[in-house]
Amino acid sequence: MSKTVPVGVSARHIHLTQEHIEALFGQGYQLTEFKPLSQPGQFASNETVAVVGPKGQFDKVRILGPARPASQLEISRTDSFAIGVKAPVRESGKIDGTPGIKVVGPAGEVELEQGVIVAARHIHFHTSDAEKWGIKDKELLKVRFGGERGMIMENVIARVSDSFALDMHIDTDEANAAGAKNGDTAEIVD
Repeated sequence: MSKTVPVGVSARHIHLTQEHIEALFGQGYQLTEFKPLSQPGQFASNETVAVVGPKGQFDKVRILGPARPASQLEISRTDSFAIGVKAPVRESGKIDGTPGIKVVGPAGEVELEQGVIVAARHIHFHTSDAEKWGIKDKELLKVRFGGERGMIMENVIARVSDSFALDMHIDTDEANAAGAKNGDTAEIVD
C-alpha cells in the first residue's frame, strides 16, 4: 500500500502570544484571517511584523493564528544566516535554549528572549491515518520525493493527533533542494 502524503512548504512565519499581539498591534487586538491553513483551525493572518536580527531584518513576516501559548519565529537555515541568528533545528514548541529576536509591529515592539527555530521537517497525521499505516507519534520516517531533483528525506517526525489533518511540512530550503512545491505529494518509504 502506497503511503502518499501531501506536501506543504512553510515560508518564514511567526506565532505570537495574545500578549505579544497586543504589544505589537494595540490593546485588545485580534488577528484577522487571510486564508486557512492545512491544519484545522489554523490560519495565515492579514497581519505581518518585522523581525530584526544582528545582521539584518525581514519585513512583512506573516503571523499565523490563532494566538499561541509561546511566541516562536520559524525560519529556514538560509534565513538564519541572513539575519545573523543561529537558529537550531527544533520541533515546533520546543524553544527552550533557542535564540531570541526583536519583533516590530505598528504599535510597538517586543524583544523575544527565545523562540527562533528552523522547524524540524514533520508530517501531521490524523490518528486514523497513522493507525491505518502503523505509524506512531514521534516516529522518525523516510520520505521519497520524485521529480527531476528527487531525493529521500530522513528523520521526518511523525506528529499524530485527532486534531491534525494529513500534511507534510518542510521549509523553503528543503523544498528547493527537492524541487518540491505546495500541493506536491511525497511517499513514506520507511
